Amino acid sequence: GVSTQPIWRKLWDDVMKTRPPNSENITCWRKKFLETFFSNVLHGVLDVSSDWRLNHHHFSPLLHSSPHVSQLTLCNMLQGAVELAAEHNQKVLENLAGSLRILKFQHLLSSDQSIRRSLVLLLHRLIHHGSVSQVSMYSWPVPDTVLLILILSMSAGFWRSGNALAYHSSPCCVCREEDKAQSQEPAQERAERGRYNEREWSDGENQKGSPGAPEEADAGVSGYRADARLDSVPSGLRSPPVQNRVCEEATSKVLLDHTSTQGGSSPRCVSDQLSCQPVLRKTRRRLKSAVGKKRRCLRQSRGPHADPEDLYDFVFTVAREDNSGLLDKNTTAGGENAENWTSSSSGSPCGGHAGCKKRGGSAGIFSLKATQRFRSVSTLELFSIPLTGETCRTLSNLLSSWVSLESLVLSYNGLGADIFCILSGLRALSRHSDCHLRVVRVSDVFSHMPCMELVCCILSAFPQLHTLSVSFDLKNQLEGNKPEGNPSCSEVEIPESCLEQLEIRFPREPLHTMLLLPVLKASKSLQQLSLDSATLPCSRELGLLLEALRECNPNLKKLSFHDVNLAEHQKEVLLLLQDPVLQVLMCTVNLLIRRITFSFCRLFESSTTEFLSEIINTVKRNSSLKNLKLPGNRLGNHRLVALADIFSEDSSSSLCQLDVSSNCIKPDGLLEFTKKLEGHIQQRGGQIQITHLRLFQNWLDQDAETAQEALRRLKAVCSVVNDSWDSSQAFADYISVM
Repeated sequence: GVSTQPIWRKLWDDVMKTRPPNSENITCWRKKFLETFFSNVLHGVLDVSSDWRLNHHHFSPLLHSSPHVSQLTLCNMLQGAVELAAEHNQKVLENLAGSLRILKFQHLLSSDQSIRRSLVLLLHRLIHHGSVSQVSMYSWPVPDTVLLILILSMSAGFWRSGNALAYHSSPCCVCREEDKAQSQEPAQERAERGRYNEREWSDGENQKGSPGAPEEADAGVSGYRADARLDSVPSGLRSPPVQNRVCEEATSKVLLDHTSTQGGSSPRCVSDQLSCQPVLRKTRRRLKSAVGKKRRCLRQSRGPHADPEDLYDFVFTVAREDNSGLLDKNTTAGGENAENWTSSSSGSPCGGHAGCKKRGGSAGIFSLKATQRFRSVSTLELFSIPLTGETCRTLSNLLSSWVSLESLVLSYNGLGADIFCILSGLRALSRHSDCHLRVVRVSDVFSHMPCMELVCCILSAFPQLHTLSVSFDLKNQLEGNKPEGNPSCSEVEIPESCLEQLEIRFPREPLHTMLLLPVLKASKSLQQLSLDSATLPCSRELGLLLEALRECNPNLKKLSFHDVNLAEHQKEVLLLLQDPVLQVLMCTVNLLIRRITFSFCRLFESSTTEFLSEIINTVKRNSSLKNLKLPGNRLGNHRLVALADIFSEDSSSSLCQLDVSSNCIKPDGLLEFTKKLEGHIQQRGGQIQITHLRLFQNWLDQDAETAQEALRRLKAVCSVVNDSWDSSQAFADYISVM
């Protein structure tokens, strides 16, 4: 019953000798210490010999701390991956397979073949046979295509395990045990499973041959029958459907690419072979012929001069150049007649449209039937990693059957026109009945299509989404150059959705309620709405939005406006701050909004004293509002002092969190606000209503002594969050960029 937190905190000071970042947010010092300790030892930052308690022949730093590591970051030249994949750390890797949940890559550099071998072994153990559910990649300005595709492919659960010998002295021990278990299976069951797989393959080919079959039966990706393959795995090796897709072994090899290689693949060849283009329609006879040629090709390519450690043998195999003419001919035809990427019947993840072709890359087919399907992660995050056209097509292809994926974050990847390729892969994924995607976040510098079109496109394909975030900084001058013949996504009908959180950052686009209305109508469960950097084309637009929210989204709890000029919309602002039963255009509005944000909305830019008084009186009568955020609205000292009246004795407000960051507040104004707040608390008999006050980036450094007194007295009343902000330097920076 005695807490050990102080002991672990002291151990941090003794061993780490650094101040932990965000120490106020650390809830468990034991976990924080052991995870950081493991990472520092792994990357050579911490020398265990410097502490007598750690320098003992019975103590293994990595082995003893590994069971407590749930999050690990690998960076630079992947030295940590090499160390963990070493033979002497096999037990450490086994511990991590059970404890690690989040694997991060940061600031990666190009790597050689030996490092990639170690990474393959590490990813196979931690993802395919481990518990890693999230892979995040950060800050890779010039990504190594080979390494990036390797991480993406294995995160999606693809690997030709027959190539394990090329990366390690022996196959994966877990795979070996599973193979042993399958080898002990009764011969009759193996024969029945073999007949079942053959029947499944035959049925798929017959569907391809029938003119009325769905087009996804032709797709190398979306035609893959994941569930059927999973049925062929012994029940003892099965795992839960979302997080554990274990070893769905392919039963046939298909033609994959038109390029023939006699050894290792170059990075250019790799990305070309993995790029997804219109899938060819072949008869079963032609396919069998191609398979025969492929097998002869593989036997020839594994001659005395072949590279047995070709990195991408685990993802794809290649065909002879005999077939390249056929592929080029069909691909050209497919490019000219690219199917509508918004069409619900398109089976190919990437339609080969102009947006995908702009960056080059030869045609090819990436088939999942040439690999084993292992467990895959449920969360993929890519931050500040430029994606080329070839990489986008590869990612699109992987996404098209990544049914375990629950959360996808693509942030500042320079997608441009390749956003259509990603959308094609997502649309193919949406046709899988066992798709689990619930969160999609897309952000970039330039938008290649209007924000509302992108929102409608994603939501029409994934009505089961819970969170959708679309954010762009600037509008692309070439916006609107979509593939010819494709209708606008805003015209696509949106089915009733499960959307609970919608965030849109407009690149200075006008906010047209009529375009947002179909989304709001389809999202009856919407609880959070955030609109950022939008312009209001007319004075009635905000009123129309409130009316739409009243009619369509009665469950809305959080509403946020950021960088939207509301200086001329005082009436609508007051309506939003009113009691739950609001009056909008003479209609009753039952909106139980508990958190409202007006961030950098210029509320008090040209306001009068009467407007401030109306805001205060309106909030005082609102018993449902819990959180009010007003950062960047030029409150100043006198308006801040006036806001203290919200907590007066005659107030029925339930407001407990107030954010007044970036509001030109000076120390004397904060002290006066504090004294007035103390007076109201005394009048209420010591009852403290406000619990959190945020004061970031105010001018509190102009009188340090007064600021310290105000903060000391405030902290006796509520939790105060502020920072050490140099207002003079910030003003100088502001002047320098004017």
